[in-house]
Amino acid sequence: MTKLATTFIFLCTFVTFSHCLPLSTSSRWIIDDESGKRVKLVCVNWAGHLQTMLPEGLDQQPISHIARHISLMGFNCVRLTWATYMFTRYSNLTVAQSFMNNGLHDAISRIEKKNPHLLGLTVVKAQWTVIKELGRHGVMLVLDNHVSEPMWCCGSNDGNGFWGDKYFQPEEWLEGLDIVAKIYKDLPMVIGVSLRNELRGPLQNQNVWYENVEKGAKTIHRANPNLLIIISGLNYDLDFTFLKQKPLNLHMRNKIVYEIHRYAFTKGQANWFLTQPLNKVCDTIKEEIMNVSGFLLRGENAAPLFFSEFGGDQRGMNPSSNRFMGCILSFLADLDLDWAVWALQGNYYTRQGVPGMEEPFGMFNYTWNSLTSPQYHAKLQLIQQNLRDPKSKQPMYHLLYHPQSGKCLNVAPNNVVYASDCIRASRWSHDGDDTPIQLTGTSLCLTTSREGLPVTLSTDCNEQSTWKLASNYQLSNIDENGMELCLEYDTYSSSSKVLVRKCVGLDGKSIDNPQTQWFKFVSANV
Repeated sequence: MTKLATTFIFLCTFVTFSHCLPLSTSSRWIIDDESGKRVKLVCVNWAGHLQTMLPEGLDQQPISHIARHISLMGFNCVRLTWATYMFTRYSNLTVAQSFMNNGLHDAISRIEKKNPHLLGLTVVKAQWTVIKELGRHGVMLVLDNHVSEPMWCCGSNDGNGFWGDKYFQPEEWLEGLDIVAKIYKDLPMVIGVSLRNELRGPLQNQNVWYENVEKGAKTIHRANPNLLIIISGLNYDLDFTFLKQKPLNLHMRNKIVYEIHRYAFTKGQANWFLTQPLNKVCDTIKEEIMNVSGFLLRGENAAPLFFSEFGGDQRGMNPSSNRFMGCILSFLADLDLDWAVWALQGNYYTRQGVPGMEEPFGMFNYTWNSLTSPQYHAKLQLIQQNLRDPKSKQPMYHLLYHPQSGKCLNVAPNNVVYASDCIRASRWSHDGDDTPIQLTGTSLCLTTSREGLPVTLSTDCNEQSTWKLASNYQLSNIDENGMELCLEYDTYSSSSKVLVRKCVGLDGKSIDNPQTQWFKFVSANV
């Protein structure tokens, strides 16, 4: 008990922490038990559920290197995936045996160079070792029960999708949850366990969902009452609409978090981003998310909504993925949700029978020695910040956010307006359509004169300083010639200046990409 208490004191005073553990929930927020202040989960997914049952990349870099760089990237949390059978059937299998069973002799040689101490450990002890090292670097853990049979996920008929499937038997699943909750009881950096990733397939049934979610939640809570319990809906972590009629009634309500996923390819919608007006596509997707899961943030049964998977091709070679990211980043910033981006790993030991397969969504490159895309990483900067806290006594203010680049509208000491990072970004006020956008704490307003010129600041808050929402993503102004112009920041330009140009895509018909003109007011009080 003394040892555990000491650990908690350390967690409350460690330099990277501004909160204590364990965590609970209050309405739609995750909070620390000690102060009641919000703790925002800013996570990256790290796959550990595939055939080897070892978190990916440990043949490329030492554990300490990976853990340190996760923290340096600005993540306070890892969503680490795991397979049920690792704990219920393969717990005595060593890492070396697991890799030999999969014919990965070259990977064994690489692990021997980078993390030799892991090879003789069981796969369970190796996972524990990784988690311990992450905690040493101030990184919290959400342990995601991704599959039962270790394999790539997910398909509707892969045997891992729903209770009663070939590999997904309720009793063994509960056994696995119980083992994991108990193993990590003395590692408080493990702050949550998810019941199951992406429920799916032909066996889906609401009554079975209620029955097993209740059993799983009670199993985890009984084994370790400090843990958050993270619950997925139906249809690949998309749908909770059935909770509108019948909310979950669990006694550990202050430990319940719901999770959702979304990608450009979700529900076969990837082509929408290229063939339909993008403002309309993004509106449609946001409305759908709010209807099927976002409602959980509101009302008497409000709970946190953890956006535990999203992401895109970091090589920039997928136009649908590129456009999707601007849309989903604006959504995450708008609601200031907890989230986990897919993924950390730049490659896999083996995936779908292919040794060394590359992960185009990975934060790390193939050899795990640098970022795949610093530009992609920079886009996450604003949503990595804790923007709103229900305990904050600060008044609400607004940032002007450009989702395509991840940058914010800032003002230099010489009053030049430019786009740059969102850390300590300039604060703005706007009282609605046809009113000025004013730099908070000053008499200066955002103003323009004509197309193609940079926006400036002026104390003359006349017609050229009044702005309106031309769409849910664009801010427009009428110039001195009577033309409607939108704020625009060209991410491909070498200049950081923000201009005004003719608005794109307002007719609801054009498929030209308007995302250079997307600027969102993001509310904050932290």
